[in-house]
Amino acid sequence: MFKRILIANRGEIACRVIHTAHAMGIQCVAVYSEADRHSRHVQLADQAVFIGPAPSRDSYLNQQAILNAALQTGAEAIHPGYGFLAENAEFTAACAQAGIQFIGPPANAIRLMGSKQQAKQLMEQAGVPVMPGYHQAAQQQDMLLKATKQIGFPVLLKAAAGGGGKGMRVITTEKEFASAYQSAKREAKASFGDDTLIVEKYLAEARHVEIQVFCDSQGNGVYLFERDCSIQRRHQKIIEEAPAPGLSQLLRQQMGQAALAAAQAIDYVGAGTVEFLLAPDGQFYFMEMNTRLQVEHPVTEMITSTDLVAWQLMVACGEPLPVTQNELAIDGHAIEVRLYAEDPQNDFLPATGPLLHLQWPKPQSYLRIEHGLTQGDVIGVHYDPMLAKLVTWGETRQQAIQRMQQALTHTTLLGLTHNRAFLLAVLNSTWFAEGQYHTHLLSQQLPALLKSNNQKLQQALVVATLSQLVPEEYSQAPTGFRNPWSSQQPWRCNYQPETTIHWLTAQQPISVHVKWLSEDKWELTIVAEKYNCQAKRQQHQLTAELNQLMVSATVENTDKQCWLHIEQQDWCFEFPPRLLNHPTAASPHDQALVAPMPGSVVSVLVTTGQQVEQGQPLMVLEAMKMEHTIHAPSAGSVDAIYFKVGDLVSEGTDLLALHVEEASQSKEPANV
Repeated sequence: MFKRILIANRGEIACRVIHTAHAMGIQCVAVYSEADRHSRHVQLADQAVFIGPAPSRDSYLNQQAILNAALQTGAEAIHPGYGFLAENAEFTAACAQAGIQFIGPPANAIRLMGSKQQAKQLMEQAGVPVMPGYHQAAQQQDMLLKATKQIGFPVLLKAAAGGGGKGMRVITTEKEFASAYQSAKREAKASFGDDTLIVEKYLAEARHVEIQVFCDSQGNGVYLFERDCSIQRRHQKIIEEAPAPGLSQLLRQQMGQAALAAAQAIDYVGAGTVEFLLAPDGQFYFMEMNTRLQVEHPVTEMITSTDLVAWQLMVACGEPLPVTQNELAIDGHAIEVRLYAEDPQNDFLPATGPLLHLQWPKPQSYLRIEHGLTQGDVIGVHYDPMLAKLVTWGETRQQAIQRMQQALTHTTLLGLTHNRAFLLAVLNSTWFAEGQYHTHLLSQQLPALLKSNNQKLQQALVVATLSQLVPEEYSQAPTGFRNPWSSQQPWRCNYQPETTIHWLTAQQPISVHVKWLSEDKWELTIVAEKYNCQAKRQQHQLTAELNQLMVSATVENTDKQCWLHIEQQDWCFEFPPRLLNHPTAASPHDQALVAPMPGSVVSVLVTTGQQVEQGQPLMVLEAMKMEHTIHAPSAGSVDAIYFKVGDLVSEGTDLLALHVEEASQSKEPANV
């Protein structure tokens, strides 16, 4: 067995590999960028090596820097995690040339499955069902459009070299093709260094079911059953479960055997995942094979009582698989959710900011929390928006869901916007409880899932206001007498003080009228709704009684914001005014288009003075590996462009000034 390995990754997967490696007595070397200097994976490792600036192309994708770090520290092998260099055949070959074992499949297997074009051709030869599509070498726009018309709309345009929703576009009409083609090629090039595209028939109501396979160098192979990954947004998985709801034993066996045949057709070694689309009629189609460990591998481990990272290490050392197919069985049910730094109420755009307060649920035998976070970390724009994964196991699917609901309710991340409440809304839905879903259903259910609750909003505003009125700690004399001159509470002799506290919520101003009644009691009024309140606070925990309803909240105040965690939801209220980086347009016929999220400018599609049509693409931003296009809200001319390609922008920053002929328009976030 290895004595020391290097982990060529960051965040939760680096921490996950370190956990198993340490349990096996293996020392771990971490690598880190400038942005990750104080990250958790660096703290957990036995050694850590700096490899470059924050952008991944200058650090985690820098093959030579990682190889040098392995050689410098005497690492015998490199575990790539997932993403970055995990499916890079050239890096695998470079490891072999340097005398370092790559913990993963051989370079040729990665190369064969790394191209979706070649993979589908191989699967057709191996007798694995393949989705109708275009997988040829010619990449001219007119060639792909011709193939698309032959296949028939809707189609899915996909990056041949990647996954995770990057470089992927659903196209429903010919009019959408040109823009989607350019955008997909650009994103594919940025994410994978290869802009080759393929076209597939798009099945709107199919399920995404994948099979975990594992092969050793002695020719042995097993499949560890399936995972259902159909709860997706923009083709990125957010909830996965194993086994798949409603799958018959016969279909499970057929898909497992097909997946194993796919792996054996390329002499695969190590952990891999064969992904299928499962149509409503029970027919399944090969999509792709991921030649690495998957983000969602913990649900498989939970139902099979295995450690796939330990298997990876053993197989990389030349050892055989520890079990045969007959020894594998499904025990119970497991669910994984992905916590993302994103704003569900703002089209799920990426979010950045500091982790002011971080608290996980109490440890339980049925709960896994995989993360690379430390309180005080700053989440930036350079890496994937996934913050953490929570995984629960239950004897039944219902028990696993209930345990996940409880775990999420007791998870607190304050300081940046995330999708915790949205995940709870999905788990609480009837259709999820019944297991009746497909890859397109989530987008159909978004209005109901994102529906706001005005009563809860008002309660949260009351708690936020109380957090400004109640000091974190105060002392009283033994007799209970409180000295008014040293009090931090509102106080005036023979007078009942009143004041108004102003907030911004979703950029809309709202005021709370405050009347102090006595000691720790207030009357608060929001839009004619009165709340008689009592409150006590101990550091970050505030307990309040609102009209005889007891509410407990975690509170973090900054000089600009108040962050709250109350039961199943988190809130952020701002103190007005909110300042922008550029002055607003001077003329009533000028409109400033502002960045809807922090990110970097990857393309400027217009020039100053250019006439543009309504809906025309103007600028493309990239944040956390996802592209967002800024469109013209109306026809006009470009008065000014404030940024160039490569510049970093903050949310709310003016990007362009557009002169329009229409009447005065208010300043709003740019259309995406």
